[in-house]
Amino acid sequence: MACLSDNTWVAPLSNQLADCASLRDKEHGGDSDVDGDTPSFISAASQQFRLERVFPVYAMGSSKPPAVVGSDLGDPIWDAVRQEAKLDAEMEPILSSFLYASILSHDCLEQALSFVLSNRLQNPTLLATQLMDIFFDVMMHDRTIQRAIRLDLQAFKERDPSCLSYSSALLYPKGYHSLQVHRVAHALWSRGRTVLALALQSRVSEVFAVDIHPAAKIGDGILLDHGTGVVIGETAVVGNRVSLMHGVTLGGTGKEVGNRHPKVGDGALIGASTTILGNIKIGNGAMVAAGSLVLKDVAPHSMIAGIPAKVIGYVEEQDPSLTMKHDATKDFFEHVAGSNYGRYPRATGQCPETKDNRH
Repeated sequence: MACLSDNTWVAPLSNQLADCASLRDKEHGGDSDVDGDTPSFISAASQQFRLERVFPVYAMGSSKPPAVVGSDLGDPIWDAVRQEAKLDAEMEPILSSFLYASILSHDCLEQALSFVLSNRLQNPTLLATQLMDIFFDVMMHDRTIQRAIRLDLQAFKERDPSCLSYSSALLYPKGYHSLQVHRVAHALWSRGRTVLALALQSRVSEVFAVDIHPAAKIGDGILLDHGTGVVIGETAVVGNRVSLMHGVTLGGTGKEVGNRHPKVGDGALIGASTTILGNIKIGNGAMVAAGSLVLKDVAPHSMIAGIPAKVIGYVEEQDPSLTMKHDATKDFFEHVAGSNYGRYPRATGQCPETKDNRH
């Protein structure tokens, strides 16, 4: 399967890429009409998402499907990554060789990502060239992964205020890198290549301090913010558009075998250092406050906190993972819980089945 060429997108890029440069200038101190405390991509009043002016937003539940490798519409994310890399090389010439080797010398996002991942994970007995061949081969033969790596890239750029560009999201965050290696390892695991899949899991754990079993099923549009200390067990399922902060554990409760790990629904927001144990369900759009211990099912759109976690309110947003508002202060929860009283049935500890056909 061939990579996308730079001239296959039907819409002209020149004006849009110029807009991209001006947007980045604003982010570095230019004029802005957005309050610093308000997420740049959402209006609290209208709950309407602000669309990117560079190309369609993929990670926010948009009805417009993303371009994938081989599409006649081209790959605007890859075009933007390349243009940002060129601008960065001009601003920091000392990084020009690094940016050329990592991005500008490659023909598509899959190839560049394979290069970046292989160079971060290589060791004296697991060569970068071998790893790159593995990553590239799996990515280029799996359209699900091709779509997911773009949705995840969009998620990092849109939800992490410290991520200023798509190229930096591709090059640096270990949360993004560990997630993409897991996608490859999961594909290998599903094909029966379990030894190689476990080797990749082990290497990611050593390098990134992120431990995701290759059998775990993870949807797309995922943010692993910071990533350090994230542990996801073998039978865990994570839905689409989920945000997990550092230190999150989706674990079992002992030595039992079988279906023993949590199932996290679409759009959930899981706070830092949260521990969720057992074959329990976190409903769609739920929010778990930082430091919580969750041992029971969580109803959709519930806000829970504490050790053990209890319901303290309900979430207005369809997908709190996109707004990233997880202020667990008493005043915040009292206000939100009061405004939502009566809108939702009392939590019963039950929630709908989480789809387990994630890849």
